[in-house]
Amino acid sequence: MSGLEGKVVIVTGASSGIGAQVAKTLAAGGAKVMLAARRQDRLDELVAEIGANAKAKVTDVSNHQSVLDLAEATIKEFGRIDVLVNNAGLMPLSFFASRKVDEWDRMVDVNIKGVLYGIDAVLSHMLERGDGQVINVSSVAGHRVGPATGVYAGTKFAVRAISEGLRQETAGKIRVTTICPGAVTTELAGTITDEVVMKNMGGQFNFEFLEPTAIADAIAYAVSQPENVAVNEIIVRPLQQPQ
Repeated sequence: MSGLEGKVVIVTGASSGIGAQVAKTLAAGGAKVMLAARRQDRLDELVAEIGANAKAKVTDVSNHQSVLDLAEATIKEFGRIDVLVNNAGLMPLSFFASRKVDEWDRMVDVNIKGVLYGIDAVLSHMLERGDGQVINVSSVAGHRVGPATGVYAGTKFAVRAISEGLRQETAGKIRVTTICPGAVTTELAGTITDEVVMKNMGGQFNFEFLEPTAIADAIAYAVSQPENVAVNEIIVRPLQQPQ
């Protein structure tokens, strides 16, 4: 996609799954990508795989200073930030009665605060340049709540609300996009510790999950549009997924 050529993109949660594929897809289209995640070894592997258009910085999105340092490092390395992909997220689904309070806290820290910290780290820079795009990865759970998804869905509804507020405040200045994936083959389910949820998941998802490339392609589409075109929200789910 010619609209990707030369774009400088930060991708959080880039060590695996959707984030890793987004980095590969955008770099293949000519973008320069700064990869952010907590796992240094995985980041190093991904940079080696992508090549010269990729750099990486170990980042904890739940730490404000860490995200500020990420933005600073990106500007130092590439000269500017054109796009932020707020992709880092956790999904330890559980029933409220299971009292997984530590997991609730962690989801709020990563899924909501991480998005806010990312926006804060790049927004002034983008507004000063009069150009930029913030892409926040929500979920179909940001549209619908079910048993055991209350806290996770709450964080993803919040991401959509944050995106819409940012869009209204920055209309005519930067582009804001929300991506809502359905069931995708990633490491997210590996964070679930509630045994009842794990037992029930097999029967609920008796269809083929999407590969991360489907979400990466949607993000590439949003980024590659002409500057006067704002793709504000995309929902991507498997054809067989009913909800």
